[in-house]
Amino acid sequence: MKNRRSKQRKRAMKKRKGKRQRQNEGEIISPLIKKYWIQRYNLFSRFDEGIKMDEEGWYSVTPEEIAMMHAERCIDGVAGAATCVIDCFTGVGGNAIQFATQYHFVVAIDVDPQKVKMAYNNARIYGVEDYIDFIVGDFFHLAPSLKGEIVFLSPPWGGPSYKTIENFTMDLLKPKDGYSIFQVAQTISPHIIMFLPRNVDLHQVEELSWLSSPPLNFEIEENYVENNLKGVTVYFGGLACKQVKWS
Repeated sequence: MKNRRSKQRKRAMKKRKGKRQRQNEGEIISPLIKKYWIQRYNLFSRFDEGIKMDEEGWYSVTPEEIAMMHAERCIDGVAGAATCVIDCFTGVGGNAIQFATQYHFVVAIDVDPQKVKMAYNNARIYGVEDYIDFIVGDFFHLAPSLKGEIVFLSPPWGGPSYKTIENFTMDLLKPKDGYSIFQVAQTISPHIIMFLPRNVDLHQVEELSWLSSPPLNFEIEENYVENNLKGVTVYFGGLACKQVKWS
């Protein structure tokens, strides 16, 4: 009798697990999301614990491995463990979570209240919500009142269609062009991390450093996940290990 009940419990658990899986799959309505579903654990390793994303989040969140590298760079950066990072376009919180995991305090900003709600949910799953100050607002309006040692910029790239562009230029970034975004970030700190598309115009990246006087040191890093190039990170100011010159 005991073995029979044990088998019944196992069958019930298997049935519930299958139901949860079908429910999760049922949430994937858009063909666009289906394309990214297979990468879900690259985006959030704890995805199955209740991570929430909207459609834009699926294709715009920084893969967790890359977000971890961004955060680790700040450990040896300008202010050590006491660093405050301003995440200007936080989205569903992928980068904010990893910065907070490395014991940085984070100010996470997004103009979309639903995204901020999702970012808080995701941070709670990783147990770092107390290290993050979530703000619903426009970064450009808030910038004059923001204080922090490091500014993280991962502005929208204009959707998945960015991949079809041979040479991605700064004017294609949203909600303003890359030069304008960078100049506003400089009013907060010269120590800036900028996560950009893999096909970005590298000559324009160099031009960003010249928006400061004297020009900022910068370092360009290609970011791979499972041998696939996912993006380019540019470290400016005290976060750069070397200065790169282009002919």
